[in-house]
Amino acid sequence: MITHASYAVDPWTLRERGLHLEVLPQSESVFALSNGHVGWRGNLDEGEPHGLPGSYLNGVHEVHPLPYAEAGYGYPESGQTVINVTNGKIIRLLVDDEPFDLRYGLLRSHERVLDLRAGTLTRTCEWTSPAGTTVRVRSTRLVSFTQRAIAAVAYEVEAVGGPARIVVQSELVANEQLPVREGDPRAAVVLDSPLETEEHFAEDGRLRLVHRTRRSGLRIGAAADHVVRGPEPTTTQSEATGDLARLTVASPLREGERLCLEKFVSYGWSGTRSLPAISDQVDAALAAAMSVGWSGLLDEQRLYLDDFWARSDVEVDGDEQIQQAVRFGLFHVLQAGARAEQRAIPAKGLTGSGYDGHAFWDTEMFVLPLLTYTSPDAVAEALRWRQNTLPAARERAVQLGLRGAAFPWRTIAGSEGSAYWPAGTAAFHVNADIADAVVRYVAATGDERFARDTGVELLVETARLWRSLGHHDHHGTFHIDGVTGPDEYSAVADDNTYTNLMARANLLAAADAVERHPRRAEELAVDEEESAAWRDAAEAMHVPYNHELGVHEQHAGFTRYQRWDFAATRPDQYPLLLNFPYFDLYRKQVVKQADLVLAMYTCSPYFDAEHKARNFAYYEPLTVRDSSLSACCQAVVAAEAGHLSLAYDYLHEAALMDLQDLEHNTRDGLHIASLAGTWMALVAGFGGMRHHGERIEFAPRLPERFGRLAFTLELRGRRVRVDIRSREATYTLVEGEPLEIHHHGQPLTVDADKPHTRDVPRLTPRPAPEQPLHRRPNGATAAQN
Repeated sequence: MITHASYAVDPWTLRERGLHLEVLPQSESVFALSNGHVGWRGNLDEGEPHGLPGSYLNGVHEVHPLPYAEAGYGYPESGQTVINVTNGKIIRLLVDDEPFDLRYGLLRSHERVLDLRAGTLTRTCEWTSPAGTTVRVRSTRLVSFTQRAIAAVAYEVEAVGGPARIVVQSELVANEQLPVREGDPRAAVVLDSPLETEEHFAEDGRLRLVHRTRRSGLRIGAAADHVVRGPEPTTTQSEATGDLARLTVASPLREGERLCLEKFVSYGWSGTRSLPAISDQVDAALAAAMSVGWSGLLDEQRLYLDDFWARSDVEVDGDEQIQQAVRFGLFHVLQAGARAEQRAIPAKGLTGSGYDGHAFWDTEMFVLPLLTYTSPDAVAEALRWRQNTLPAARERAVQLGLRGAAFPWRTIAGSEGSAYWPAGTAAFHVNADIADAVVRYVAATGDERFARDTGVELLVETARLWRSLGHHDHHGTFHIDGVTGPDEYSAVADDNTYTNLMARANLLAAADAVERHPRRAEELAVDEEESAAWRDAAEAMHVPYNHELGVHEQHAGFTRYQRWDFAATRPDQYPLLLNFPYFDLYRKQVVKQADLVLAMYTCSPYFDAEHKARNFAYYEPLTVRDSSLSACCQAVVAAEAGHLSLAYDYLHEAALMDLQDLEHNTRDGLHIASLAGTWMALVAGFGGMRHHGERIEFAPRLPERFGRLAFTLELRGRRVRVDIRSREATYTLVEGEPLEIHHHGQPLTVDADKPHTRDVPRLTPRPAPEQPLHRRPNGATAAQN
């Protein structure tokens, strides 16, 4: 997107000049607004033209049958798909009876600006109708962080160069016609008009629609109210039918006169509450928004974001694209999780319907680390959602013949939604990823109430699964066989290193947790024998290693597989999964996404520096990055291994995944994990941050392109600022009690007396590893070469 001539690089905004229909679907994703509860894609106010209409409520979905050529035991019978709920964005405009449609007439100017500090999307355009009447339209849109049920639009029309008869139609629309859905036709039938009418209401400026999903049985309410200002005589009329509620405003404007409409929209949904209760809920939310008014919502939004940026901003000197991209990423990750409040954080957030709106392990391993150190309350809520879905996870474990909980590979409501059984059945690492997020959150916040009420239960039930899934061999070594790790090109393998090391940490954390909280352990029926078995399994965990090569194996036997023939693979044959059979991928040395490399970051203390360097050098030529999750992980470990230029290239790819539409699917929604991975690549990669237990480490080093990198972290009630330059790093305690950290292995107590500056050791150069043919990273350095 930002390589398109109409997009400008700016540190605090995303600005589009002109309207280019060829990138309209992508722009709808990057200009999306949400708060984690309500999501509006960045569609034009008038609704058309559009790429993909999208209004979403987190958790609202429909179920549909999953297709299987041959059924098997344990296969999920139904999938879950996010649905497009009632659209409250639409404000249609007629100018002297001509519909305001930018495909016709003359578009004299058009600009949209996503303001990352104000939390608003503004639009200004000037248009001359086919009949020759010119108007100027200004709109500002927000989805409120402070009032989670509320979205609002201020819309203004001005007559330019002469009079104009203006009609504005502000609408609530359900069951919008969507583009034809590819894939399973049975799902398409179910998702066509998924909402059944229960109530429609219109009176004065107040509109309301209530619907119910046909299969999942969720009740959804949407209401709108308006403030209208215009010259006399300005008239209004309201009407409602089953799927449409509309306020029509008519006003004759003389040259220079304006018609102004402020539209407030509220949403609510439930699987249990009655129709009157939902109606009352959306009306009450609307009343609260109207009481503060449009200017009040703007002020609240700005104050909320001022606080967020004070504790979260990342400053990059020397690379304007990365500076814009990291703030863009921080903003969208905040939008995805800020007010999710015991709902999932989907892989696309609420920016599109890609991946059917499902949440994956991406949430815990990519999104929650960022939020842990910037917006920890959102992390607690996301993990409480996992706790709320434990009944479904326990049921899944029983179905698979296991103890504890088997959390789903992909889901919206908590049940497994994947028809791809090597992931939906065998990708158990999601359990350890959840446990890792619990441990990180408690270590970073010291939230003992959460640790007791939520953390212990999640750690116990995930540990129980590992103990029942794995086994001790005749030597006493503990193995976990037949699993799929992060790399989906190596499925159903024995002793995946990432899975085993993460499970090891999970087992030890669970044993420690029940020891700290004996009463909670008793409630969960954990005795000393069970916790001792967890420790035994952890201490005996097998981690595959090839002594001849001196590298860890991604899984047992991986290094003896035949290498993929990269020389015979054309550039247009990537991603491999769309051009080669999985059978061929599973039995070759080829890596879809960082797997063992990710383990070297998440389980960093297990590997010494030399093994990290050798492992990275071995797996780099095998990793094709057919996943948007890979580049940020490779950036982190490349930086640690001393390959700063390569790390920069991977950072560039992760950061610009959507702004440059590198995967060619930004139209379906943003890659929230890759956006979060931009922060990871900067803070954990070039900042060298590692946080394990009580130990917080920094080993900063900057690539040549950066003159400076600075970021802020929230740690146990403290706010710490890290400011890195090429030869030195400065640590400042912004607020809170003194904190001990480590700088390149040396302890340092940061206190409020003064900033503490330390030298950055010089880097010992290493030979740069090669990448697979045609798969060099999409970074700036690679582009220059």
